[in-house]
Amino acid sequence: MIYITGDCHGNFERFNTDIFPEQLEMNKEDYVIICGDFGGIWDKSGDSKKEAMILNQLECKSYTTLFVDGNHENFDRLSDYPVDTWNGGKVHKIRPSVIHLMRGQIFEIDGKSIFTFGGASSHDITGGILDPMDPKYGKKKKQLNRDKVPYRINHVSWWEEELPSEEEMMEGCRNLEKHDNTVDYIVTHCCASSTQLLLGGTAFKPDRETDYFEKILHKVKFKKWFFGHYHNNRNVSDREILLYEQIIRIL
Repeated sequence: MIYITGDCHGNFERFNTDIFPEQLEMNKEDYVIICGDFGGIWDKSGDSKKEAMILNQLECKSYTTLFVDGNHENFDRLSDYPVDTWNGGKVHKIRPSVIHLMRGQIFEIDGKSIFTFGGASSHDITGGILDPMDPKYGKKKKQLNRDKVPYRINHVSWWEEELPSEEEMMEGCRNLEKHDNTVDYIVTHCCASSTQLLLGGTAFKPDRETDYFEKILHKVKFKKWFFGHYHNNRNVSDREILLYEQIIRIL
C-alpha cells in the first residue's frame, strides 16, 4: 500500500491511529509519502529531545515514512546525513524507516516508478532574508517584528537550497531519459508554472523550479502528479493533485 499527504511542518498528528486507522493494517513494506515541508529535522545542533522523540515515534509506526523536501527544511542538517541508495534512487535515511527521497530520483516502489523532486520558493518573506552577521541585523529584526512583516533568517529559518541547483535539475532530466521519460507518479513540493497560475493567478511567481517542472509536465508521460506547498486539497486537473492535510491511497 502507498498513501500520500501534504505538508506537515513537524506536526504529525494526522498520523494518529484515530485519524489514520488504515495504518493498523500496514507494515514496513507499506508507505506514506509526504509532499515536502516534512519539518521533522529543524534543531540546529541535532540534540533536541523533542526532535528525537518525533522521529522515533515515526520510526515506531507500522509503515515506512517517505518524504521529499520542501522549502521549510533545515538543509544544513539534511545534507549532513550520508547519501544512500534505496529502491533505485538516492536517499537520506533519517531513521531506518524514515527516509528522505532526494531530488531528481526515480524509485521503484511496489512495482511503480516514482519521480521525486523537492524544493520550492518561500512566499511568506516580504520582509526579506536577514543575515545574523549584518551589523544592522538586530535593528532590522526589531522593526520587522514591530510592523508584523514576515521575514526569514539565513541558516536559521531560510536556506538558499530551497531551490534546486543546476546539477540537481540535470540529474533529474538524465534519470527521466533513462526511463524513456515515462513514470507512473511524480511527487514534488511545488508544481509547474502553468499549474501554479491556475492555483493562485499572479499570487505565486514562477521561478527556475516551476519552469523546470513546466518542461517536465509537457515532456514526461505520467499517471498522476502529487504536490503540496500551497496549503489546500484540490484536484487541479485529472492528473495533478494538490494535497495538504488529506491522506489518500494511491496504490
